[in-house]
Amino acid sequence: MQRLKILVGTTIIILALFALTKSVDNPVSTSESKDVISADKSKKTLVDQREAQLYKLQQQELKVAVQAYFDKAITSGVIVGAGVSIVRGDSIVISDGFGKRSIDVNDGVDGQTIFRLGSLSKGFAGVLAANLKDEGKLNWEDKVSDCIPEFQLGDRSNTAKITLANILSHTSGAPYHSYTNLVEAGLPLTDIAKRFKDVTPISNPGKLYSYQNALFALSGEMIYKVTGQDISTSLEDRFFKPLEMCSTTMDYETLAHEKNVAMPHSKRRNGWRPKKLNDHYYNAIAAGGINASALDMGKWIRFLLGHNPEIMSKSALEEAFNPFIEIKGHSKYYQRWPGHLASYYGFGWRIHKFAEDDTGLEKTIWHHGGSVNNFRNEIAVYPEADLGICVLLNNNSKLAKTVVPDLYKIVKEVYEQTTTKLAFNGVSNTFLNYK
Repeated sequence: MQRLKILVGTTIIILALFALTKSVDNPVSTSESKDVISADKSKKTLVDQREAQLYKLQQQELKVAVQAYFDKAITSGVIVGAGVSIVRGDSIVISDGFGKRSIDVNDGVDGQTIFRLGSLSKGFAGVLAANLKDEGKLNWEDKVSDCIPEFQLGDRSNTAKITLANILSHTSGAPYHSYTNLVEAGLPLTDIAKRFKDVTPISNPGKLYSYQNALFALSGEMIYKVTGQDISTSLEDRFFKPLEMCSTTMDYETLAHEKNVAMPHSKRRNGWRPKKLNDHYYNAIAAGGINASALDMGKWIRFLLGHNPEIMSKSALEEAFNPFIEIKGHSKYYQRWPGHLASYYGFGWRIHKFAEDDTGLEKTIWHHGGSVNNFRNEIAVYPEADLGICVLLNNNSKLAKTVVPDLYKIVKEVYEQTTTKLAFNGVSNTFLNYK
């Protein structure tokens, strides 16, 4: 019994000593912990400062290079004015304007000057369809004739095979640009849809790429059928409002009353002549009826790169960029871009594969061009580089054929050179590789 008492007493003393030791150690441990946290915060602050320094330097250098590029084009008479947006990561690095809104006045183009987008509108329609598919309201396999009973192309058997995917990818089997003249004449889409019964298909649905405006625009009628909203309302509610694309519009009247709007130009012997805005394609918004500024297009590109998952998930977005049909041949301007390997069409987007010049690695471009009312535009998204470029021009110009690879090269060179500059100024390799 006595031995048990001694054992219990000894155990209590040991536990008390252990507790005392812990109470003495804790302040030292807490102090060390605070030092570690403080060091981590300092390190993060330093990295943040250096990252901000790098961002600012890159933005400044890029602005200088882009300014020089467009100044040269304006001086040589190749373009009148341009709205330009460049997005890298989740930042709109450049949203600016160059040249004039009209050749006859001194008002310059800025980042908020509005241009007509033309067929860049098709990319909005394709993404909207992908959004509705993600919600289970549409499917790529939905039949056009189920939504638009008056539509017929070829015999009934052929008509029954034509899907939403076919009209969004220009693979319905109709001849090139069927009834584009009727779109430009302002006929309602439902009336144009009825006339396709007089068109002879040149292929089975899904087998041949043949670019369309009238058929592509019927996607807006299918969207109306499943949502009860016209396509302009769906685009506004789902994308333009949440992305704060405040200058983006889809009708002629609003555009005609805007103050900061670029005017279209046609070529004349010694330069350019301003033209009037027209109302073509506002009856076919999905095909070419959207107006926007460079700033709004920067917001759109940032969204396409997946930086607004609260609006649409990256996986849902990428549905629009799945290659559906190959665009064969080598005659198109984009098929002559450096490193070009192959081109496809998805849903409202061209998808190009190219070999990076310095590494030879295969990369992707999501791209589209647009032309309407003498405006000429280009948009290109490089998903692997988390980079996007949009150029809006208020005249038809040969520059449009090369402006995308030209600016891509400028961006690459600027980012490589500025990184090298900071490296020579003592910024660590760890920081330079931070992103």
